[in-house]
Amino acid sequence: MSANRKFTSAALYHLLVGGLALLVLYPVFWMISSSLKPNSEIFAQAYSLIPSRIEWSNYASGWKGFGNMTFATFFTNSLILVTLSTIGAVCSSALVAYALARIPFIGRGFWFGCVLMTMMLPTDVTTVPQYIMYTSLGWVSTFKPIIVPNYFGFPFFIFLIMQFIRTIPHELDEAAKIDGCSRFGIFFKVVLPLINPALMTSAIFSFYWRWDDFITPLLYLNKPEMYPVSLALKMFLDADSVNNWGGLFAMSTLSLVPILIVFFTFQKYIVEGISTTGLKG
Repeated sequence: MSANRKFTSAALYHLLVGGLALLVLYPVFWMISSSLKPNSEIFAQAYSLIPSRIEWSNYASGWKGFGNMTFATFFTNSLILVTLSTIGAVCSSALVAYALARIPFIGRGFWFGCVLMTMMLPTDVTTVPQYIMYTSLGWVSTFKPIIVPNYFGFPFFIFLIMQFIRTIPHELDEAAKIDGCSRFGIFFKVVLPLINPALMTSAIFSFYWRWDDFITPLLYLNKPEMYPVSLALKMFLDADSVNNWGGLFAMSTLSLVPILIVFFTFQKYIVEGISTTGLKG
């Protein structure tokens, strides 16, 4: 009887979780299905996931892009923005986190409080001042407003890495100091190898957020040849002409490929990085 109850409970649990997973993933399945449907069938049979015939031409027409720009240009722009922003955010955040977690200096608590406050500050509050500042610097219509700020630390990553550093015993720092290591030597030779999960977690989140970012490129990039994928997808919707819905969903599906590759390749670092962040040794 006990075995039957356990089996029934396990079966109900898996059915519930499986049903919720299908519910969450249905929009993704619908998008993939729509990328293979004829343009006239996408909304005429909106609830059907099975196309009457497979239209691979949607991917070809979508990849052609607009004017003389194919989606290779937009994917390249996105990769440039994501790669440079991620490198800057992770490297600078790791240095700031190490200073706040390990180096005693006057006002350390105050600056850590400032980091936490910036995490709580709505993005909308800083949008106008930032735009005015970047306009005065002549950075509008360049990649600089999107890339350069990441090299001054990212509050969430600073907090994440800082909490991870606190789990590392101070005795390792003392041993390295006895061996003649400087502050930078301790950071690069002792701390950095031990916080790899937190660094990878920060890199993955930075990749996701920058790849999906729409507002920032919309504000600062005025030339179509500089658009990332997120902005290029919007160009499919033209009020003055017939919308290429098939091409839109085809390119939207392709835009998920880098995210899925990164997630399934590095998902163990996400779990390890987040699960140990709240622990203090």
